Amino acid sequence: MLREMKRWEDITLTGINRLEAHTDFYRYRELATALSYDKNKSQGYSSLDGSWKFLFLEAPEYSPQDFEKKDFDTSSLDSIMVPSCWQLHGYGNMHYTDVLYPFPINPPFVPDENPTGIYFTDITLEEVDGDEKLILKFNGVDSAFDLYVNGHHAGYSKVSRMPSEFDITGFVQVGSNRITVRVYQFSDGTYLEDQDMWWLSGIFRSVELYRIHKNTLADCYIETLPDENYQHFDLHIVGNFFKNKTTDINATLWHEGKVVENFAVEVVDGKFRVLKKVENPLLWSAEEPNLYTLTLEYTLVDGEKEIVPLRFGFRAIEVIDNQISLNGKRIFFNGVNRHDSHPKTGRTVSYEDMLEDVLLMKKHNINAVRTAHYPNHDVFYDLCDEYGLYVIDEADLECHGFENTGNYNWISDNELWEKQYVDRAVRMVKRDRNHPSVIMWSLGNESGAGRNFGAMYKAIKEMDASRLVHYEGDRTASFSDVFTTMYTRLNRLEEIGQDAEGKKPHILCEYGHAMGNGPGGLTEYQEVMRKYPRLQGGFIWEWCDHGIEQVEEDGTIRYLYGGDYGDFPTNGNFCIDGLVYPDRTPSPGLIEYKKVIEPIVTELIDEQELMIKVKNRYDFRNLEGIAAHIKLVSFDKVIEEKTILLPTVHAQEEKEIRLPLNLDDALKYEDVHLYVSYVEPTDTPYAQKGHEITKEVFLLEATKLVKQVACTTTNSDDVAEMTIREDHLQLVLETNQLKTVFSKVKGKLVSHEVDGEVIIESGPELTLWRAIMDNDMYKKDDWINKYFLKNGKEQLVSFNYVKQDGYVDIVIEKYFSTVNQGWGFHLQYHYKVTNEGVLSLTLNGKAVIRGKEIPQLLPRIGITMHVNQEHKDVIWYGRGPSESYQDSKRSQLMGLYHKTVEEMHTDYVYPQENGSRCDTSFLAVAKGEQAYLFNFNENRDFTIHDYETNALEEAKHRGKIKKSPFHVLTIDYRQSGVGSNSCGEEQLPSYRVDLRDFAIHFELRKVQKSHLVEESKYFRTSI
Repeated sequence: MLREMKRWEDITLTGINRLEAHTDFYRYRELATALSYDKNKSQGYSSLDGSWKFLFLEAPEYSPQDFEKKDFDTSSLDSIMVPSCWQLHGYGNMHYTDVLYPFPINPPFVPDENPTGIYFTDITLEEVDGDEKLILKFNGVDSAFDLYVNGHHAGYSKVSRMPSEFDITGFVQVGSNRITVRVYQFSDGTYLEDQDMWWLSGIFRSVELYRIHKNTLADCYIETLPDENYQHFDLHIVGNFFKNKTTDINATLWHEGKVVENFAVEVVDGKFRVLKKVENPLLWSAEEPNLYTLTLEYTLVDGEKEIVPLRFGFRAIEVIDNQISLNGKRIFFNGVNRHDSHPKTGRTVSYEDMLEDVLLMKKHNINAVRTAHYPNHDVFYDLCDEYGLYVIDEADLECHGFENTGNYNWISDNELWEKQYVDRAVRMVKRDRNHPSVIMWSLGNESGAGRNFGAMYKAIKEMDASRLVHYEGDRTASFSDVFTTMYTRLNRLEEIGQDAEGKKPHILCEYGHAMGNGPGGLTEYQEVMRKYPRLQGGFIWEWCDHGIEQVEEDGTIRYLYGGDYGDFPTNGNFCIDGLVYPDRTPSPGLIEYKKVIEPIVTELIDEQELMIKVKNRYDFRNLEGIAAHIKLVSFDKVIEEKTILLPTVHAQEEKEIRLPLNLDDALKYEDVHLYVSYVEPTDTPYAQKGHEITKEVFLLEATKLVKQVACTTTNSDDVAEMTIREDHLQLVLETNQLKTVFSKVKGKLVSHEVDGEVIIESGPELTLWRAIMDNDMYKKDDWINKYFLKNGKEQLVSFNYVKQDGYVDIVIEKYFSTVNQGWGFHLQYHYKVTNEGVLSLTLNGKAVIRGKEIPQLLPRIGITMHVNQEHKDVIWYGRGPSESYQDSKRSQLMGLYHKTVEEMHTDYVYPQENGSRCDTSFLAVAKGEQAYLFNFNENRDFTIHDYETNALEEAKHRGKIKKSPFHVLTIDYRQSGVGSNSCGEEQLPSYRVDLRDFAIHFELRKVQKSHLVEESKYFRTSI
């Protein structure tokens, strides 16, 4: 007996009784409510969201007999909220994979174990007028479902993230009606929905009921066609009614509540098409999202009037001179990839959730979104229209798991699947084609290539020739209007930029993988993309971490990822890869991205005249009127500050501006920095007045501090002569102010005590290790198991000291290497300890290379020590206030900053190396008014934490890091950048640490916190 193909495996079916896709719109009786665009006030609308009865089964075949009948008893069943994902309510299994299908590949068949949810709700209907239709709309159901009304099979549909509508008029009756929906977790459609995300199922978007007139408007498509100067536009309106009963429409064009124009539209055989010239409309762009409303008013056969409002924007997206252009101007994408996601509700998102995303994007200079990897919730596009974001709208299509079979094109190049592919494209376009924010259609993601994509491209162009089409898998751009790549390495990207003649424009649909700590190297990508006209920007992967919220017994929140639910196979925390944490807190990566893509670039071109050059990188916006806060600051002292308004600087132009600050006053101070902060002069739709667009800082070189040596004298009555005690194990240096102990066996500073208080509890030792971060994932095996970088050890060579006038010189020679290696470092620790309690260290390292097996990249070269945990306050003069690494530090400006040790930790969802502060001139740890100053002769990076590296690596979730009884301070000669190599570029050459000679110097002394700045300007011992 051959297996019978089940309905949810039938690739010849795209649906049963499902209505044709169309653009979203609503019908109103009154003009005022129509202009509100509030669907809850629209004619015949009601929401069916809420509590439904629910039955969860191992497979559809286990469905109870007559479950679809109206009188099926549901009283004993569970209840579930609609919309929601059933796994988040305890049904079935949570499972995360990136590439892998969670079942054997045997298309179009799915496993016999096919978790199934049956939903039940009863609705009460008043008398259904003979001229009415009742339309039941499901906005999103994963992955396929059958609909039953009062025991009758009313329809079947798939494509999880597209709406499905059914005319249920013939199945309902006056009074109570039973709606039953049987949802299948797996269907043949699942083979087309292998996106990088949690496998979540159920009715996850809203369910709506519409009572509409059977003759009403069925669809309407608006296209705006420019003249050659993009000054006047033809408004092209095409639509149709369900029946040929309407003969004319009164159309009104509105802008901001005011009538622009009225005109009549003739309807012939239920269809209409009109071309109306509109002079000098305000154009739509992401920077100036001018929206218009077209109201269509018509009279139905029963004499009732309906008004349909349609929002749109005047804009034209084209390829001009091989460049993507909007309204005749080349545009540049500073984008992100976005899923519908929420830490509590999974794929179910609310209006407020989506609005929060859009506002955050706008506040961080992001201008574009790719809806990865499916059409997002329809409301998200309304928000992009309103607030201004360019959208690449992506079809609900990904077949990534086939890549691992060796036959990536298995179904993409199979004509039997063509109907399924085309259906996904057509329904997306028909739903979203009136949105001005949608400037490009995407055929899907990571699905190989083949004939079915050509069919999708053709179908889209027949419906909508006004937009571009993209598909990254089309490596020859034969069915894509742009050449798209992802995670392209920088050298290759530059080659693409140079190879421009006669070639299609290029975008990076994914780059800068924002997993954990990172991404780094974004500045170099931005520079290359801005350098070549063919390169028109890219989209960071991705917007948000997909952690699932779990509340601990003590009320703390942690976020779960793949494997936390026992799911296997899984890609673990690969879903924790966003610019914002699951709760939408911006990560350091988002703060850095905001700076890298800043729309206003500042250069200091003449220090003596305080002349800056302002470059406008907006594509349309004039900088005129933007407020610039300018100030001159020496350490923490503000010398002078003012606010000026920028003059006219047109888009893509630049202007020199002399700042009205008194340079003569500034020259009286040391280390003076010029700070420039650009802020919005008035409230904007997405931010309040004073919102900072970007900022910059410049050191005035004429004031640059050169630290001097100011040695102390030893004739003070308060300072006792140093006594030296030693045996074969230890050297002890002691006065009435200090006690410093060295191990002569290990050649190590054991402790350093000042005024009876131990400040260093374990002295500096060389380290090459940092806790593994996600972007190290492809290096960590070699680091740990080949070069054993975690197991570095110092071996004593010699230990000598000499008592000098007022201090003791200690010189310790050591050799450093790791397990079974032929390379290492000759080390010389040169300490000076003064009678007054000053400790100075100069560490010189000479690289030793014996043999050819040496690491090409080291995590860091630094020294680590244990510091008294009672000194919880950290003050530093360097980049801040947030963390920074050498390839991701532009957003952190030089300044004097204060935090607690606990605040120096960056709380990544998956704990990893964090908290570095770059380019630091000095740091101090303090308790009350007493501080210990670590003063550097060259700017250094440092980290300080209340836990050890091993504890950080052992923790797999927030709040699980075991605290240490001391603080761990690491001072870096150099630390490698973070890169983006979890799925992208490695650390660029200039940010890589290799085996090399090095030197680190610092001086430690006790000072009053209020004296830190002045004390940092000199050393008490010579270097």
